[in-house]
Amino acid sequence: MRIVNKIEAKTPQMPRRKRVAAYARVSMESERLQHSLSAQVSFYSSLIQSNPAWEYVGVYADNGITGTKAEAREEFNRMIADCEAGKIDIVLTKSISRFARNTVDLLNTVRRLKELSVSVQFEKERIDSLTEDGELMLTLLASFAQEEIRSLSDNVKWGTRKRFEKGIPNGRFQIYGYRWEEENEVRYEEIGCADADYVIVAFGSSARICSATVEMARAEGLKVGLLRPITLYPFPKKQLAEMGVKSYKGQHFGNSSIRQILGNITYTGNLLFQKEYVADPISKKSKINRGELPQYFVENTHEAIIPMEVYQAVQAEKARRRELGALANWSINTSCFTSKIKCGRCGKSYQRSNRKGRKDPDANYTIWICGTRRKTGNAQCQNKDIPEQMLKEACAEVMGLDKFDEIIFSEQVDRIEIPAPNEMVFYFKDGRIVPRHWESTMRKDCWTDERRAAKGRYVQEHQLGPNSSCFTSRIRCDSCGENYRRQRSRHKDGSFDSVWRCASGRKCQSPSIKEDALKNLCADAMGLEEFSETVFREQIVCIHITAPYQLSIRFFDGHTFETAWENKRKMPRHTEERKQHMREVMIQRWREKRGESNDNTGDDKPIHGNADQ
Repeated sequence: MRIVNKIEAKTPQMPRRKRVAAYARVSMESERLQHSLSAQVSFYSSLIQSNPAWEYVGVYADNGITGTKAEAREEFNRMIADCEAGKIDIVLTKSISRFARNTVDLLNTVRRLKELSVSVQFEKERIDSLTEDGELMLTLLASFAQEEIRSLSDNVKWGTRKRFEKGIPNGRFQIYGYRWEEENEVRYEEIGCADADYVIVAFGSSARICSATVEMARAEGLKVGLLRPITLYPFPKKQLAEMGVKSYKGQHFGNSSIRQILGNITYTGNLLFQKEYVADPISKKSKINRGELPQYFVENTHEAIIPMEVYQAVQAEKARRRELGALANWSINTSCFTSKIKCGRCGKSYQRSNRKGRKDPDANYTIWICGTRRKTGNAQCQNKDIPEQMLKEACAEVMGLDKFDEIIFSEQVDRIEIPAPNEMVFYFKDGRIVPRHWESTMRKDCWTDERRAAKGRYVQEHQLGPNSSCFTSRIRCDSCGENYRRQRSRHKDGSFDSVWRCASGRKCQSPSIKEDALKNLCADAMGLEEFSETVFREQIVCIHITAPYQLSIRFFDGHTFETAWENKRKMPRHTEERKQHMREVMIQRWREKRGESNDNTGDDKPIHGNADQ
């Protein structure tokens, strides 16, 4: 049977209006360009709202921002974010140069919007980014816009250098100490600071001029004060902060401000042009001129605050301190080894560190540790710490002296390199290179008779916890440096078995040792037939696991006992009854695996042959 179904006609829907926004930009904040920006905003607002097929979103405008850096334009980035959020379908802009002057930024942005199906239409070039030849034309025209920026930058640099050759500064320089008002330099100075509304900072010869001016201002009723630093370092920054005196940038004075003043040649009454230059007009990153471009020194351009002799003496002192390095810093605890011990693995210098004994505060000692190891630990550098006493002995031996001499060391040795643990290489100033192997005796040397007795008393007086034993905190792994910890396991018969394992777990390959075996080894070391905890606490300091299945027992009297061990697994004795029991268990498991019955009765089917026979 034929069936006919009626399909109702669809009501035609009105096409959705395109959501349109515009972008405008000017690169300089002058009155003329601000008028141009307002004209662009007004034009695009009227243009979008007058089109019935468009929905007005808004006009994004950046004022006084260059087009070479997209990250510096807030409105531009806000427009891109709205495009990614699906709020914009079409972006209108006047020209490529208004949208971006960086070819890479332009193409990346256009491709980014193209993936979102957002069209960018350039009015001047008549280009739509969604068309087939749109990206090709944008690439060519954007390159021209970028080169235009380079040409403008070269023209500006040429004009600046021509002014430098004539001794004319590039604009008005503004540094603290000089105040420019038309063509005259104006200073306000006074003596009293208790009730001053204005405070002038002056030093050197200018302070005398300021003091006279302050008296004149006070006579006229102006509350002006004068602060005359006697020393430039340390600088009286605290007093200035309390008075509310700030630099021309609005920052508080500090040692860095004075350091900047002493390093600025402008305070000597002279000008040095082209100390820095911009290599790339696109990135606009400035570089210090180290001879790449000519510099221009103009003398006697203004009144000097700092004499040229003082300026040159300061520069010479700064150069001397740079050459000395850490030795020039009085706040650092330096010695003759400072900046001379270098780590051969990471390249950092060794640093001096004073340590105190854990149990005896009077037992102080000094070590030298790698800077990387001190900051990050053993993960980045594995070179060992060097005791200073051992270092002095090694230096005296290499230099052929009976006793270490700091003066001779500074005169002969250029540096000491630590290429690996327990290895040193001495580099002499005459060209000699002397390698030397060393072993630390710091642990042995610190165990004096008095300290051994104090350690014994400490162990006897301090009671251990209920779950600890006499071996707690006394077994150390030399492979990773961690202590051994006890683990107890319970058997079916109710007995316990204790095993000592390294605290690092699987990260360390050191084997475990049973407590019974450990007690037997300690008894042999102490010359006892049976282990005694009391004798152990009185005689033994610690136990070191030096190698797999090898340990070293160290006594309070200084001697050590080296021995080895092996872990044997205890198994019950295989009697005839146990063997018969295991045989029956295996047969039972074999029958259960094959689905056979446990007993062989007459009702069972034969394993072989036919049942009908």
